[in-house]
Amino acid sequence: MENLGKLIRTLRKERKLSQQALAQQYGMSRATISGIENNTLSEIGLRKVEAILNGFGYELTAVPRQSKRPTLDTLKKVDFHG
Repeated sequence: MENLGKLIRTLRKERKLSQQALAQQYGMSRATISGIENNTLSEIGLRKVEAILNGFGYELTAVPRQSKRPTLDTLKKVDFHG
């Protein structure tokens, strides 16, 4: 969520919108926008974040995390006998 908040802040500033203006556009409080941008809200509805991103021409998607350690299945597939 921290990256989403930073992205929303960057997009908002590029369009020279205040937090208040963005909040009014989506029926939210300025405090909610601030909380999203600063990752200080304990919970935020994904629909709110998705609506803001859609308004900026982005879509919210989920991608698998890149594992830093190999999984057991990956290790089983490795040929150690070269």
